[in-house]
Amino acid sequence: MLSLDVYVKSAQPGGVSIQTRTDGGILHITLNRPEARNAMSRAMVDALRAALSEAEADDSGVRVIVLRGAGGHFCAGGDIKDMAGARGAATPEKDAVAELNAQFGHLARAYARTPIPVVAVVEGAVMGGGFGLACVADVVLASTTADFRLPETSLGLVPAQIAPFLIERLGYSEAKRLAVTGARLSADAALRIGLVHEVVEPSAVQAALGKTLGDILRCAPHATATTKRLLHRLCEGVTEAQIEHAAAVFAASTRAPEAAEGMGAFLAKRAPGWRPSALEAAALGDPMAGAIAPLPAGGAAAVPMAPADLTAVPEAKPTPLPDADVSALPKTDEPAPDESEA
Repeated sequence: MLSLDVYVKSAQPGGVSIQTRTDGGILHITLNRPEARNAMSRAMVDALRAALSEAEADDSGVRVIVLRGAGGHFCAGGDIKDMAGARGAATPEKDAVAELNAQFGHLARAYARTPIPVVAVVEGAVMGGGFGLACVADVVLASTTADFRLPETSLGLVPAQIAPFLIERLGYSEAKRLAVTGARLSADAALRIGLVHEVVEPSAVQAALGKTLGDILRCAPHATATTKRLLHRLCEGVTEAQIEHAAAVFAASTRAPEAAEGMGAFLAKRAPGWRPSALEAAALGDPMAGAIAPLPAGGAAAVPMAPADLTAVPEAKPTPLPDADVSALPKTDEPAPDESEA
């Protein structure tokens, strides 16, 4: 097994962590908040952007980035505690919620536009921002335990920063379907629509990753980087202005009555006011009709946002995280200098 330039870093600003390790030109980045199913905070966003910036340096030697989550889950979306803090910090002159939301958009765009190939290994919860992060990876390998959710509209919110990358990944029609249905997809369903590229049993994840890394490392690094830049230019993709506009849309949605109702219902573990009653759902043929709880008399009052209660997400047994076996791969020269084309 290759073991060149092996090092381990742990970024823990504000108690939030990612772990990074470079081995033979492969940068492994692990979202490391297993107690929160790797919910993405502002500090984690900053750490992920810093890790990418280091990898993109001319002398880094990084040829592939692997993203995954610790503890059997990829990422359960944004950290609502951070959003609560942003709401409290908002002023007439500064929309802290929009600023926080835009930071994720800039992160997603950075990973979507990097000339370094990005492989995501997803399992367990892949929700909200985690769903968006999967959309920007070049290759996505999914364990059969992966549970994809886009719950924003069911909570009275807008998937503002995720939507543009959904369109890039899946096209306008599929993005609309997922958004308006508050989508929940199994790994096999995600494979059918092109969100992921391969689905394997948990025991086969490492072998699948090793094969994918081998395929990438057999390609010339400079040619690969230039090809990615060319594809990005042809695609055009998400702009900085679109990210800022999406952030403003999201921030406005958090202040609307539906967000108060949706989040209040979520935290109280009840149905929001717009969801059909069990009787109405049964008439529509909803197989989950019996699971829809009735609304309490008088509706719901707005509640402050708190850390997400993710008990509804099924527990997933974590896949061990040893190195992918790339011992059979030929050694390569150092990457060529960065292409000047933007």
